Amino acid sequence: MAVNDDCKLKFLELKAKRTYRFIVFKIDEKLKQVIVEKVGEPTLGYDDFAASLPTNECRYAIFDFDFVTEENCQKSKIFFIAWSPDTSRVRSKMLYASSKDRFKRELDGIQVELQATDPTEMGLDVIRGRAN
Repeated sequence: MAVNDDCKLKFLELKAKRTYRFIVFKIDEKLKQVIVEKVGEPTLGYDDFAASLPTNECRYAIFDFDFVTEENCQKSKIFFIAWSPDTSRVRSKMLYASSKDRFKRELDGIQVELQATDPTEMGLDVIRGRAN
């Protein structure tokens, strides 16, 4: 599975310049490559991100999570989320699962990885817990 250059470009912009809050990627089966489906502006929050993931289709996503540590330090962590809802097609789940590691290697700077099959597995409480 190829990775469209735009995926790497948008990820670098998120990582270096904080241009986006999140990026949603999808596999274009006709083109046989991972492409950018949607980007979220820095002003958007977690709810906007969660709403941008389809309920019955697989996706890869990057979420830039800002938080404050117990020492009162402002921090941020870059999450990679493999979204694979139970209701998605088996072929789609297999395609996303088999392409995940190759795609992740293209994105240098991911700090936390999550695998989610329903919204509760990537809820804000889960993200907050994994960030510390």
